[in-house]
Amino acid sequence: MDLDKSALTKIPVHVAIIMDGNGRWAQKRGLARNEGHRAGTENIRRVLEGAAEFGVKVLTIYAFSTENWGRPEDEVHGLLGILEDTIRREVPELHKNGVQLRHLGRLEGISEEMQQSVRAALELTKHNDRIVLNVAFNYGGRAEILDAIRKMIADQVPPDQVNEALFARYLYSAGLPDPDLIVRTAGEMRLSNFLIWQAAYAEYYSTPTLWPDFNKQELYNALLAFSQRQRRFGKLENV
Repeated sequence: MDLDKSALTKIPVHVAIIMDGNGRWAQKRGLARNEGHRAGTENIRRVLEGAAEFGVKVLTIYAFSTENWGRPEDEVHGLLGILEDTIRREVPELHKNGVQLRHLGRLEGISEEMQQSVRAALELTKHNDRIVLNVAFNYGGRAEILDAIRKMIADQVPPDQVNEALFARYLYSAGLPDPDLIVRTAGEMRLSNFLIWQAAYAEYYSTPTLWPDFNKQELYNALLAFSQRQRRFGKLENV
């Protein structure tokens, strides 16, 4: 695939993706919805490699939200099984390729075996520095903020010491830069409770492409759009 990388004049440090459209992708092909989730999960590897090649340092993917527990039981069970298989199959290769894995979200509510698999993957890859892959799993933006507040209360943080920098250290994403670019696939325009604190000044990019079809060209298009935007962070442009 011949892409003009010189046109990417600004590379976002942190790209976050709301991976939407797996179910529609499967339905268009007469397949069960979980086959779409499987195809979407397999696509993560390709997009991650593309992101690393383009120079992105942090990639966050929205894998499973706190609201997803409300989906049909067989779909939830199948999705958890796919995620567990993916951890077992992909982690050794991710480690070999210098990927540092991080988990954003709550581990409560999933099996002890899967919790152990997640913790082992995080421990194995914690010193890798080619690219950070945040997996937002059992994640909700409001839940993240509430958890941060609870931790601050438990730590007896005095109210007059609370500021944005301190609060950020209590979030799941502590120590990471806020996302510069948030991509949503399948033509949707909602934030869907994703990184709602961290995304305050992120650029947004929506594509009609369904997630399993979101390839390196699509990622390039998103990065190119980012390169062409003027980020002001609430300030006026210098004239």
